[in-house]
Amino acid sequence: MPITHPQLSTSTFGLSEFDANDDRENNDAQIAPLQEPTTVRVERPVPPIDFTLSRPISSLKELNQLTFRPAALNTRLTCRICRYRDGLDKLSPQYQLFLENVDTGEMQYVLTARKKRKTQTSYYTITGDYLDVSTSEVGVPKSVVLGKVRSNFLGTTFVIYSHGRNPFNSNGSEKNDLPVREELGAVLYDPNILGFKGPRKMTILTHTLTRDGKRPEFRPTEESETLLCKYRDGNARDLLILHNKSPQWNEDTQSFVLNFNGRVTQASVKNFQIVHDNDLDYIVMQFGRVERDYFTMDYKYPFCLLQAFAIALTSFDAKLACE
Repeated sequence: MPITHPQLSTSTFGLSEFDANDDRENNDAQIAPLQEPTTVRVERPVPPIDFTLSRPISSLKELNQLTFRPAALNTRLTCRICRYRDGLDKLSPQYQLFLENVDTGEMQYVLTARKKRKTQTSYYTITGDYLDVSTSEVGVPKSVVLGKVRSNFLGTTFVIYSHGRNPFNSNGSEKNDLPVREELGAVLYDPNILGFKGPRKMTILTHTLTRDGKRPEFRPTEESETLLCKYRDGNARDLLILHNKSPQWNEDTQSFVLNFNGRVTQASVKNFQIVHDNDLDYIVMQFGRVERDYFTMDYKYPFCLLQAFAIALTSFDAKLACE
């Protein structure tokens, strides 16, 4: 039976300890009413509830829950990304992600992404910290690798993984004790063959969630099982395919614009919003610049935190074949 990740909500972190059975709750949740309803009430969409972290992350389990669980329905996670590229980090910048409380302005550090040096393609390693209260070194955070993002040579295709063993690399003997890595998503940028100036065009691939809103783990061991192969072969039955929302041309500013509702304040080719073609008003994720090295990132169901952060990282790379 495949492992599934339940949805993430504020109540997830409302307890001091997690019940070992919490991941198995609602496995038999109904997906349809038992009786035909007599009245159907149509309500206007309500604004999403902002997720807040009530206390520091105190265990690896909590960190994994925050990182890998998809956002709960009608819940928004608001984040801020800070880029550091001074000194030795000029060519290999670091990116720190914070959960942001939009009401108070308080920020809480969660993840760090580091771009590897001396690699032929863009390669990011994502780590997270937690305070292990079970050890004698109380207050000293522990760092753990959670995922990776890697591009092709042109920087037009990125694949997102959890930390684990690469089944296609026979030289990874140092990771033989780890499970096969989970494939979390892929991002494709359309090449700009004609050289026209304009916004980037993105395609985001993930696996679909279960009918009760949980994210199953997919750990492909054959190339034909990967997201990219399924998409290119036209086998999209169990794939969720998303795109960035096309910006509109503004004659007054002579630029392409999107409505970020005040969360993005500076124009940049990196800015984007992710939607499904069937519902262009539901913004799954948005990302954009607020200062030179500061960016906001908001996401909702069905993404998890690691997926959203990884997708944002792909936007930082220069796209030689796209611009």
